[in-house]
Amino acid sequence: MTDTCAVLHWAIRVLCLFCVVSDAVCVLNTGMLFPRESSSREVKDLSGLWVFRADKSPDRNQGFDEAWYKSRLEQTGPVIDMPVPASYNDITQDYTLRDFIGWVWYEREVVVPTRWIADEGTRVVLRVGSAHYYSVVWVNGVKVTEHEGGHLPFEAEIGSLIRKDPTMLCRITIAVNNTLTLQTLPPGTIQHMTDRTMYPDGFFVQNIYFDFFNYAGIHRPVLLYTTPKAYVDDITVVTDFSDNTGLVRYKVSVQGAAPATLKVTLVDKDGHCVVSSSEPSGVLKVVDVKLWWPYLMHDTPGYLYSMEVRLMAADHRRTYEDVYTLPVGIRRVNVTSTQFLINNKPFYFHGVNKHEDSDIRGKGLDWPLIVKDFNLLKWLGANSFRTSHYPYAEEILQMCDRHGIVVIDECPGVGIKDIRSFGNTSLAHHLDVMDELVRRDKNHPSVVMWSVANEPAAEMPPAENYFKTLIKYTKALDPTRPVTYITDSNYARDRGAPYVDVICVNSYFSWYHDPGHVEVIPIQLHTQFENWFGKYEKPIIQSEYGADVVSGLHSDPPMMFTEEYQKVVLQNYHDVFDQKRKQYVIGELIWNFADFMTAQGVTRVVGNKKGIFTRQRQPKAAAFILKERYWRLANETGRLPPWTKYPCSL
Repeated sequence: MTDTCAVLHWAIRVLCLFCVVSDAVCVLNTGMLFPRESSSREVKDLSGLWVFRADKSPDRNQGFDEAWYKSRLEQTGPVIDMPVPASYNDITQDYTLRDFIGWVWYEREVVVPTRWIADEGTRVVLRVGSAHYYSVVWVNGVKVTEHEGGHLPFEAEIGSLIRKDPTMLCRITIAVNNTLTLQTLPPGTIQHMTDRTMYPDGFFVQNIYFDFFNYAGIHRPVLLYTTPKAYVDDITVVTDFSDNTGLVRYKVSVQGAAPATLKVTLVDKDGHCVVSSSEPSGVLKVVDVKLWWPYLMHDTPGYLYSMEVRLMAADHRRTYEDVYTLPVGIRRVNVTSTQFLINNKPFYFHGVNKHEDSDIRGKGLDWPLIVKDFNLLKWLGANSFRTSHYPYAEEILQMCDRHGIVVIDECPGVGIKDIRSFGNTSLAHHLDVMDELVRRDKNHPSVVMWSVANEPAAEMPPAENYFKTLIKYTKALDPTRPVTYITDSNYARDRGAPYVDVICVNSYFSWYHDPGHVEVIPIQLHTQFENWFGKYEKPIIQSEYGADVVSGLHSDPPMMFTEEYQKVVLQNYHDVFDQKRKQYVIGELIWNFADFMTAQGVTRVVGNKKGIFTRQRQPKAAAFILKERYWRLANETGRLPPWTKYPCSL
């Protein structure tokens, strides 16, 4: 896409967007509802072993040149087993696959239930939860969709294809390419080494500008799901309350039927109907509302209602019925110049930054790991996390909704360091990503703020227009949530800061700056806060801070990379936080929850070691420092039920 085309593409989408924004409800062209089973919908999970082949040809294009998608993948050459979901990098003993850049091919043959094929009134949809980075999908040799971006879902209706020959297995082929360019999110560059006295023929490397491993593959489940021909395509909810009455503003979008009859019912946790409507949009008023509260802020955190949408429609042949149920948490989010308010109460972020990262499966969705992490978060007394540096799995956000864990939802805009990544082509793609992210996550009560980037080169001249446009567009997509980006720039030269609602600052005093000198932390951190608030008069979150530590390494007096040094760094930061949180600092997020893998380099010993837990989720000394602090912060609010005041009893 040329820059001129990109600008035109963006302008058209902005005009369309503002045409449909009304009363804080934003409707996009198509929905991306999470697949849920109901009386009218079925879901078939294709997780398991897939056939896999990496295209190791010099130009990585052999698979397309020879049309590998037209036949079974094993007929094209050597294949191996590959689990889905999982990153492919750490599955084998082949170092070339671990660092592979280019196209890899996945294949799975699926038995589709006969009733799905026989009933032409049933839509059959293929959905990929996420694949990193660029994907092309075929069914029985026919291309059905392609998608750019590594962390959000995409899908295609395939019913007509599988009905062409009902006796055939459904052969799904997915080609995935993890190459990053200056116009991708995150950006990167390919560098070819042409000196044959130094490098072999065809040698090249992927340069990246972020500090985590560029895991690749199909990272989240691949599903087949069904809906009737007339179906609920999308639901948008925006919640509020007045006194003890909850307000649920909703809009239901329908596809495949005009006209259609709708019944919208809001049900409480006990299964009782609290309010209903027969309109496609409107406001549901909930008497004696039970609000959605964050963890450790109320005795019933994460309270969710269920919104059941029932559609009835008919054509000249038959009647269709579709049922979809959406969890709904009723809450309000506001920002002042010094506070972040949830349900009109001051909320202080005491939480973590995370990564989707673990041994062997890389970024692959892993339920045991997810449940373990939530147990550790609650043990720690953490009430929040940021999805650094990309959107996390929908299943994780659903857990946050249920447990009351507050989320800063970040897009993959990390590593925007090159001036060429601020062009119109990059901006158009960034807007597309925010479209997809808001469309997917708009109904999660746990999501209280959007983050559009992490540590961009915000001092560059093009950054001002880039972020002004991006933030304005994101606010138009969702006027109900604040928007931020994470900065490590100089406060006086940050060109995007005037447009955010909350200042989020990363700093590593006594680590990357003045290494080993913890005595500078109080002075430099105080100066940082005063400078940022003095210029912008907006609330501030310390969105990253910390120090690397090799688990089990000790030194007294403390030295860098020891557990003692990490503890004293945290304690010095906390002293300043305690002064400033009484004024305008509204949160602190440690970097990082757990150790994680990075690219190999002289500054990283098998990954980033700033975690308060090891990569295997075992606590370092700093975890206990944070646990004591976070529970003390929670107890100071005075809103905890008695059973939560003693974390040792957990």
